[in-house]
Amino acid sequence: MEKGSVMDSTGEQSGDIQQRSYWRWSKQDFLPEESFQSWANYRCALSQTFFRFKDRLISRSEDSNEISELRKQSENNMKRCLNWWDLIWFGFGSVIGAGIFVLTGQEAHEHAGPAIVLSYVASGISAMLSVFCYTEFAVEIPVAGGSFAYLRIELGDFAAFIAAGNILLESVVGSAAVARAWTSYFATLLNRESNSLRIHTNLTEGYNLLDPIAVGVLAIAAAIAMSSTRRTSDLNWIASAVNTIVIFFVIIAGFAHANTSNLKPFLPYGAEGIFKAAAIVYFAYGGFDSIATMAEETKNPSRDIPIGLLGSMSIITIIYCLMALSLSTMQKYTDIDPNAAYSIAFQSVGMKWAKYLVALGALKGMTTVLLVGALGQARYTTHIARAHMIPPWFALVHPKTKTPIYANLMILIASAVIAFFSSLDILSALLSLSTLFIFMMMAVALLVRRYYVREMTPRKNLLMLVSFLLIIIASSMGTSAYWGLNPNGWVGYVITVPLWFLGTLGISVLLPQQRTPKTWGVPLVPWFPSLSIATNIFLMGSLGYKAFVRFGICTIAMLVYYFFFGLHATYDMAHQQHKPEPMKVKNEDTTGKAEP
Repeated sequence: MEKGSVMDSTGEQSGDIQQRSYWRWSKQDFLPEESFQSWANYRCALSQTFFRFKDRLISRSEDSNEISELRKQSENNMKRCLNWWDLIWFGFGSVIGAGIFVLTGQEAHEHAGPAIVLSYVASGISAMLSVFCYTEFAVEIPVAGGSFAYLRIELGDFAAFIAAGNILLESVVGSAAVARAWTSYFATLLNRESNSLRIHTNLTEGYNLLDPIAVGVLAIAAAIAMSSTRRTSDLNWIASAVNTIVIFFVIIAGFAHANTSNLKPFLPYGAEGIFKAAAIVYFAYGGFDSIATMAEETKNPSRDIPIGLLGSMSIITIIYCLMALSLSTMQKYTDIDPNAAYSIAFQSVGMKWAKYLVALGALKGMTTVLLVGALGQARYTTHIARAHMIPPWFALVHPKTKTPIYANLMILIASAVIAFFSSLDILSALLSLSTLFIFMMMAVALLVRRYYVREMTPRKNLLMLVSFLLIIIASSMGTSAYWGLNPNGWVGYVITVPLWFLGTLGISVLLPQQRTPKTWGVPLVPWFPSLSIATNIFLMGSLGYKAFVRFGICTIAMLVYYFFFGLHATYDMAHQQHKPEPMKVKNEDTTGKAEP
């Protein structure tokens, strides 16, 4: 094989030592599975749907399969070029700039008032609990798949598919939401109304403001991410450093113009408003899971990932609370502009010039969110395609850039279409629900990983674990439901909270841990993961019913896709072990020759 050549999807040289171009789109690249080779095969596969679903429901992947075997589907490895310093700045870049500049004003104005700072505290605690879970998984299973790979190992293929669908939904909607906000702040920077750069139409409200600028920003971010991970990291570092300076200015200047009378009344919408806003602003913390997807490109995952994830998120939580408080002291919550809160707030205290600096900082922040998001989303998509949940064509890594270009294009096109039509409030509610759902599943998966090992854990212990998990989840749902029905009541909590405590205590006292983390693990197991389940479910219940309706519609669409395509593709993929072992893919940073 010539230097720099690539192998086909099975690892074999195609034809008579014929190179396969990266730029290809044959049927075999999209539908290589046996079930899709003919209409007769497909009809046969559909007739076995129930049997195949049962097989996929109880099947589990292995750590080694996710770490090494599935990576062969990409034909070329991604390049290990990141360290803990890069990951910390990726944490800043992926999180700061979207939610804090975009959603703080919206939620302070509509739901929480000055108590928006407590909303950030509540969502920050929940986010940190999820960060603990992600960190343990990312250290032990350093692959691009993130939560999809982790859930595939611990909860099985079907649970992983539900997560995969929500991950892709989160990726697309999240990018679209940030791109829409980018346009609003850019308009403010030009001293115009936030919607002035959008095209006004007669379409349904919420979808009637077309945003071509958002589409252009998404395209630029994706192009940079496709060109090089190292280049994207350097650009993110520079932009995040500038953004950090702006953030410190916002905090210091905001408190310098503080008027404590603006904090009264502190709870204009009551405790209900705090948690409703917390569920929405959780979006501001959602980008941290992108760091976990960079594990495959991290030089020393066991050291770099805990520092990058925990370090960046601890600092970010403090920054969010200070920024939210500074906004509330500068301007009364009824006067806060929902679209460009900080810029207009500085204008109201006589610092007209500051609004341009804030708008520029927000633009830089949101640009880094799009950059890091483009990296992380594509890596999620790549690993999902490696498992054949979506066509494996999207798993291909370019031999020169070492990036998954096709996966980037998929996310770009979908998010650009949504960003062109949909308003921010519609997008943020749907996104928060999807994010909270995935993080709740991650906490469940961590408890399963610690207390259950296949072919080792006694059946009695497995049944007890399942029973205690159901008690924890049901009691958490009961607490959330009671809060929604009667926020000022207390009788329901007398039942649900002790049940949650007893379920967690049962795992702690009656079940021995079956697996101990090799390098870094979540402290206070099972209490921290159980609390993460409870807080995520509680915040999910604080969202409006429209978010659940949209979530339900999207889930139904995912299930239709799964039973007609994903189920059969993954079943065929999982039952190919009788075929000859494929050759290993090329080592990264080599001349491109395949290992024997």
